[in-house]
Amino acid sequence: MEPGSARAGAPWRPAVNPWLIAAAMILPTFMVALDTSVANVSLPYISGSLSSSLDEATWVLTSYLVANAIILPISGWISQVLGRKRFLIISMVVFTFASFFSGAAISLNMLIVARVIQGASGGALLPISQAVLLESFPLEKRAEAMAVYALGVIVAPVVGPTLGGWITDS
Repeated sequence: MEPGSARAGAPWRPAVNPWLIAAAMILPTFMVALDTSVANVSLPYISGSLSSSLDEATWVLTSYLVANAIILPISGWISQVLGRKRFLIISMVVFTFASFFSGAAISLNMLIVARVIQGASGGALLPISQAVLLESFPLEKRAEAMAVYALGVIVAPVVGPTLGGWITDS
């Protein structure tokens, strides 16, 4: 049964504990927010490893952010066409593969293409996960759910540079 189509006027409620859904939605959000900042400290190493200038290496950051910004406004329409659950799963799978290919890149062009795909799929994860989160909680619990969700968005950019530096050194 679709949300909003409850029988006899009863509100829709998920069959699963909504806090489990919240935990599942915070993880992709954390990863997307983390990826916006994790590569910042690695730019000198990226440019050295891939034989490019620092100016060329900044496209690793720019490509991710631009793709992310392009997909955000149209993700609602895409989720209506594909279905929210299907679009969420596709976005998670594509984001995971793009993350792998970003780490395995052997050229700057390969890294930039992987980051574009990563940014586009990650940009779709943010609004979809918020929509899933909001429809999973009753109206009186939505503020609590969004506060917990926001924790992932706030903590990830703080952890990102430290984690990026550790990964680069290792």
